[in-house]
Amino acid sequence: MAIDWKELVTTSHLETVKEIQRELEKGHIDEVEEGLSLLMQSLSKQEKRAVRSQLIRLMKHIIKWKSQPEKRSTSWVASIVNARHEIEEEKEFEPSITDDYIRSVWEKCLSKAIVEAEADMNKKSAIRELSWDEVFNDDYSLMQ
Repeated sequence: MAIDWKELVTTSHLETVKEIQRELEKGHIDEVEEGLSLLMQSLSKQEKRAVRSQLIRLMKHIIKWKSQPEKRSTSWVASIVNARHEIEEEKEFEPSITDDYIRSVWEKCLSKAIVEAEADMNKKSAIRELSWDEVFNDDYSLMQ
């Protein structure tokens, strides 16, 4: 009976690895190759979702920072720093996550960040775009 790798990969990465190991022990190299290929694709998608989520969080806090200077807080600073670090770590870990990939999802992430920031602030924001430098290089600190 053939293994439904697509189903297994979407159900559990751990169970997928266990099944790959069983197939390897049986010498079923074609099954192992298919399972590994689908598992790698799934893990890559998961990492990309994580980067998009971090980018939205990062953009949201920058929008709030720029829109409500009177409410700036250390938690916003920490969130900005943390999201930047998380994105950098994912870029190091997953070769398909490049600056070009981030640019390819930029507008969609920005749109979501604006919606989330406006919901958090309970008001519309004048911010409708952010540059790469604003998101990844500018200093957001309460220390003067």
